[in-house]
Amino acid sequence: MPAKKIIGRVALVGAGPGDPELITLRGRNLIAEADCLVYDALSSPEMLAWAKPQCERVYVGKRAGKHAMPQEDICRLLVKCAGKHALTVRLKGGDPYVFGRGGEEAQALHAAKVPFEVVPGVSSAIAGPAYAGIPVTHRDCCSQFTVFTGHKGADSDEPLDIPGIAAVQGTKVMLMGMARLKETLASLVKAGQPADTPAAAIQWAATGRQRCVSATVGTLAAAVDKAGISSPAVVVIGEVVSLAPQLDWRGRLPLVGKRIVITRTREQASALSAQLRGLGADILELPTIRITDPTNKQDFAEAVVDAPHYDWLIFSSPNGVQRFFRAFFAVYEDIREIGGARIAAVGPGTAAELRKVGLMVDVMPKKAVAEELIAEFDRKADDFGGVANSTMLWVHSEQGRDLIYKELMKRQAIVDECCAYNTVPETEDPTGARERLAAEGADIITFTSSSTVRHFMALNLPLPKGCRIVSIGPVTTATLAEYGLKPHAEAAEHDIPSLVQAILSLSKA
Repeated sequence: MPAKKIIGRVALVGAGPGDPELITLRGRNLIAEADCLVYDALSSPEMLAWAKPQCERVYVGKRAGKHAMPQEDICRLLVKCAGKHALTVRLKGGDPYVFGRGGEEAQALHAAKVPFEVVPGVSSAIAGPAYAGIPVTHRDCCSQFTVFTGHKGADSDEPLDIPGIAAVQGTKVMLMGMARLKETLASLVKAGQPADTPAAAIQWAATGRQRCVSATVGTLAAAVDKAGISSPAVVVIGEVVSLAPQLDWRGRLPLVGKRIVITRTREQASALSAQLRGLGADILELPTIRITDPTNKQDFAEAVVDAPHYDWLIFSSPNGVQRFFRAFFAVYEDIREIGGARIAAVGPGTAAELRKVGLMVDVMPKKAVAEELIAEFDRKADDFGGVANSTMLWVHSEQGRDLIYKELMKRQAIVDECCAYNTVPETEDPTGARERLAAEGADIITFTSSSTVRHFMALNLPLPKGCRIVSIGPVTTATLAEYGLKPHAEAAEHDIPSLVQAILSLSKA
């Protein structure tokens, strides 16, 4: 019998203007639930990491002059996806219904009797100016604003209503008009728009790549050419542009203009990305590693089941904690079933993950390295009668150093290993980060583990000229030395907040 056709639904989701934190909560939840994700070039690449691993991802392009797929084909694709998947998310930059052709896609779905919903997004028409310090309305300047597309040329079936736009009062915001900027501005002046009206062009608005040029309607085209600003960009016309020197909050952030590469796994990168983005940095997520199940899943499962019988549980990393307790709660219903084991953790990041499941640590070194954990065991030996004859389960990655095992065994502990995960090279680059690094370079590259160093070097990507290196700690620094590299800064503590502080200090130097 032929497979039964799925009657799925489609969500047209506005991704916002560029900053992934500006997407709605509803939009993010739908991405996490999606069985298929159809996305365009203006969606933040980081949003792809929110989808589940088995989610089908389809890139359809949609950038000025470069369409990976014609609009008619996108409409047909969405109908087709609804027949294969329970939930398809069409992720569109900005808002689906603000010059996003979401209306056409919704009509196609309606005609095909496909259930759909629309999740509004923050439009670049308001977010772009706001991120450049330009309010589209202000009591002292204007009480209304007009949004229009500059994409339609003189030969269009429906050309721009230049006289109408020139005559309207208040702020004017033009989207998708960079290709004909000079002609459009000249036509507005000819139609009565004062040439000395303040105007600005904001490229890559609400992202770390944002650049802004301010001038007047009569001089903006020349200023844009001189600055090399092109699509995607938002053009603002009106007296509100003159407020930018006072209200440009983003331009005062400490990492504005700095492009920073993050080599962590796609799942782990978000916390570091969010902190650096909040400081104004242009983030380039280039994951070099991926976390997978351990090679011997049966040994791992048996170790988790036997965990309540140990005197000590020792965790080497946050990944180990996450993988271990994901398996633990698949077997046990209550954290109290872990028994009376004492807990040891290598570093505050690992301890923080343990707190999420309700466990406090008994032993944790100030410096997040294996050597310091052993030293901390020695310092606190009298508190728990030493480790001799204690049964210990050491939870770590398959590639972890065996120093903890060897040193505890020397102290006559009975140590069993629990390989909770495997670290493998990240082979996919769906966001084009590697190409962008090669083409645009970077100011800083961060390494958060030895494996990120090794797998980055295996990609054979040359370090951009002038790019500085920041390491999360001494073990990672030692691995860099194996490749003849020395970091320009090292985190004081083996955690993300300290890494961010190291980046800030380096940027000020």
